[in-house]
Amino acid sequence: MPITANDPKRKSWLEVPESSDFPIQNIPFGVFLTKENVVTVGTRIGDFAIDLGALQQLNYFEGIELTDDMFMQDTLNDFISDGKKTWRLVRNRIAEIFDINTAGLRDDQKQREIIIFNIEDVEMQLPVLIGDYTDFYSSKEHATNVGTMFRDPDNALLPNWLHLPVAYHGRSSTIIPSGIPVHRPLGQMLPNGEKDPVFGSSRLVDFELETAFITTDANVMGEAVPVHEAEDYIFGMVLLNDWSARDIQKWEYVPLGPFLAKSFASSISPWIVTLDALEPFRTKGPKQVPAPFPYLTTKGKKAFDITLETYIKPLNQDENLVCKTNFKHLYWSMTQQLAHHTSNGCRVNSGDMMGSGTISGPTPDSFGSMLELTWGGKNPLQLKDGSERKFIEDNDTVIMRGYCKNSEIRIGFGEVSSQLLPPYIRK
Repeated sequence: MPITANDPKRKSWLEVPESSDFPIQNIPFGVFLTKENVVTVGTRIGDFAIDLGALQQLNYFEGIELTDDMFMQDTLNDFISDGKKTWRLVRNRIAEIFDINTAGLRDDQKQREIIIFNIEDVEMQLPVLIGDYTDFYSSKEHATNVGTMFRDPDNALLPNWLHLPVAYHGRSSTIIPSGIPVHRPLGQMLPNGEKDPVFGSSRLVDFELETAFITTDANVMGEAVPVHEAEDYIFGMVLLNDWSARDIQKWEYVPLGPFLAKSFASSISPWIVTLDALEPFRTKGPKQVPAPFPYLTTKGKKAFDITLETYIKPLNQDENLVCKTNFKHLYWSMTQQLAHHTSNGCRVNSGDMMGSGTISGPTPDSFGSMLELTWGGKNPLQLKDGSERKFIEDNDTVIMRGYCKNSEIRIGFGEVSSQLLPPYIRK
């Protein structure tokens, strides 16, 4: 089935700024709350949020097999469960409805008032009910930097790293949408030079610049998803700030890996950009040496050329660009991650989220965490207001943005923005 929504010549009758992340060729999916306190599944074109529940009630999806309440829910899980064919049909139909040459809704002011909202008049929600969350560790540059800092620079990568996508199971209960603040966590730490741990607020709160993909129902328990089929089970991608408390993590991670240092918060962008929308930006990932096992061997372009940026905004100050990298640097692709995840028969469900791990590039300004950017705090970053940052300070806002761009079109993710607040005090 062709992806007609991707036609770069298509224009919308809705006004779309030239620099928008959301032209008619994007058509992401999300969930929002209207001013009337109605929660609905929606999409976005330019600076307009579009109520897909209202579109469905007015029969704009006639001919596409959908349950009557598909878009009148507070999550995308059921829609995602319907599979790739339905996603593509719906996305193509939305592109047709909002095409500049299509009358219907364009010329019906009454219906437009029911369906279309200014983006500033809606409140974005978490787009899916995330049952399970897995965080990979798939950037060779990031893993090498961390291994160099904390282990042997000559053996920065552990023996398994080049053979499989390393990961750990995260906590889904504290995944939050953009705009929700995060409190500095409390935990156990072992101060430098001390023999005994202490309990208190983390002093080394960090961001991790990541993306994440959202899955559909992929398999039954015991069944592995073949790597060449894995993309069929990936609905789309979001930006992910996987907050980290480095001092808590350093004390707790041996021998089982991250726990409380990661589970206090993970922030995601609210619009899920489909793989279909990203199709024009396919590219090859890094060469893999040694060659992966057959169950991880892929052909063709399995990476995407996505520019990723991180900004730090102190309270009442300007934004500071601190990192610029690219998704294509990831050593292990999303298809390899999903194939490996299910290789033992692990079940993957609709709405599960898989984080990429910190995405660092080859140059110091492309490192995807403060841990790397300041090299463990040894080289503080200088901000525009004259202050320095070794790690994230209270009331700082961390903003991440991502977009693809070629000579014809720009497809973006918007942003994930979260402010770090002091530790939570129970009243």
